Amino acid sequence: MAKKYIDVMDTTFRDGFQSVFGGHVLMNDFFPAVEAAKEAGITHFEFGGGARFQSLFFYLNENAFEMMDKFRAIVGPDANLQTLARGVNTVMLDTGSREMVDLHAKMFKKHGTTTIRNFDALNDIENLKYSGERIVHHGLKHEAVVTLMDLPPGCEGAHDVPFYEKTLRALLDSGIPYHSICFKDASGTSSPQKVYETIKMARKLVPESMHLRLHTHETAGVSVACYLAALDAGIDGIDMAAAPVSGGTSQPDILTMLHAVKGKDFDLGGLELEKILQYEDVLGDCLKDYFIPPEATQVSPLIPFSPMPGGALTANTQMMRDNNMLDRYPEVIRAMREVVEKGGYGTSVTPVSQFYFQQALNNALMGPWKKIAPGYGKMVLGYFGKTPTEPDTEVIRIASEQLNLEPTTEKAIDIADRDEKKSIAYWTKALTEEGIEATDENIFIAASCDVKGITFLKGEAVVNVRKNGQKVPESLQSTLQENFNMANGTYTVIVDGQQYNVQIVEGNANIQSVTSGAAVAAPVAVAAPVANANAICAELPGSVFKILVSVGDSVNIGDKIMILEAMKMEIDVLAPRAGKVTTLNVALNDKIVTGQVLATVE
Repeated sequence: MAKKYIDVMDTTFRDGFQSVFGGHVLMNDFFPAVEAAKEAGITHFEFGGGARFQSLFFYLNENAFEMMDKFRAIVGPDANLQTLARGVNTVMLDTGSREMVDLHAKMFKKHGTTTIRNFDALNDIENLKYSGERIVHHGLKHEAVVTLMDLPPGCEGAHDVPFYEKTLRALLDSGIPYHSICFKDASGTSSPQKVYETIKMARKLVPESMHLRLHTHETAGVSVACYLAALDAGIDGIDMAAAPVSGGTSQPDILTMLHAVKGKDFDLGGLELEKILQYEDVLGDCLKDYFIPPEATQVSPLIPFSPMPGGALTANTQMMRDNNMLDRYPEVIRAMREVVEKGGYGTSVTPVSQFYFQQALNNALMGPWKKIAPGYGKMVLGYFGKTPTEPDTEVIRIASEQLNLEPTTEKAIDIADRDEKKSIAYWTKALTEEGIEATDENIFIAASCDVKGITFLKGEAVVNVRKNGQKVPESLQSTLQENFNMANGTYTVIVDGQQYNVQIVEGNANIQSVTSGAAVAAPVAVAAPVANANAICAELPGSVFKILVSVGDSVNIGDKIMILEAMKMEIDVLAPRAGKVTTLNVALNDKIVTGQVLATVE
């Protein structure tokens, strides 16, 4: 009897890069590996979307649409090139209007996409309706998603097989057009038995010809067992990556899975060990200069207590490392259990995973529920859709008071449609005023990346890539050892006019060079408490994404003063009181730390 053919999607160039490098990989550095993957017989790639769309504009000074075009040219017209979209968020940091949701599908079709995997972190089917319709309208294949995770120990009420059956039935009854269904576990925390029972349930509900997939991560150490369970339950496709961006926070390695199915009646994409070995050799050479965070290659027993997805984990730990806060990471992970439970059990995947982490960080640094993270607060108040279970009533009350917002049951996309800044007309005018041609591509870049999109289109973007740079001289090693009592972190040091970017890592202040090219700013110690009662301080580390006021402007309580970027999310900084802006203490793109004064309002 012939073995069952299992479709393999190679996630190396999207989820692998995001999970290990935070998406910071230059296209010309990895294109030789794409050619090698093609030669190895791989025909299905995840090649863009998700956070790998914005990261090119934010950090690489590259055009994501150009990258997609070049990728398609390498693999040829017949390859299945897949991207990731977040329902009504598409690839943006916030909910998109109907105009932008439509433009997303139109542009991704134009630039080489075959299939869009489309998920909603809350499993709110309403958030998939319009986005799924436009994906199919523009001639793309729509892969609808049910998002999975395991709840932290002691929690119950969602994310069991009956919950997934309810969600799947709602999807099947919704009228949303789709070509395949994916069960997506971004945190890799679902147990193999639950995966088996979920796929068995789904196989009975959907037509026999419907393509079912499973996506998971190795973060919690059970990904291979989950894939084997899914294969036994009747799955048709799985996602894998190639070393050095496999395992750990990423997908299991292609070679590992080929080994795991030896003797079983499954053919993983017709792939051959020797050809994959050659491909991984080329990929390893392409990425040899890139700094790999230690946690990106590790399995963590703490993850089921959070749960924290691989694509967000490294972005968060890098942020904490850069601000000398990495020692607080276990405390934050422990705080996430309560945050997940009281937040209504949205799946820990972008953007909800970032909401959870931000709130857990606030609870760890400031005390439980003393400060509501804006994204988390808006989620429990209903501004992003309906959570799987009702959030904690006291948390809803606190969020409503702190954010000056009432709870809502209105559809997220209807709220976005009323926002002028989410319209094509608004961004057409903004581009014209900057002297930039208002093409469909440029409009979408500006709308999805805001100020940083405009900066890129004006040719003013900078490159921020972590690479292993030149070797630090022995003289500098001894100088640093003798004269600096540094905590773990990344530092820029100038000796005799020569700049070195160094990292202090675990154990006896071992000094390593970690970047080349653009400098990495030296971290600053966490700011001391500010005595000025009129000061508005940063609630978490990040960078200044947009400044919305000027000195002398009058503001009301709850008005946006500026927007920060942290952990793949936009963070609104709100006026805590009515008054006049008397100082602006930061500039656009400044790196900021927790407690730093951003502005004063008197």
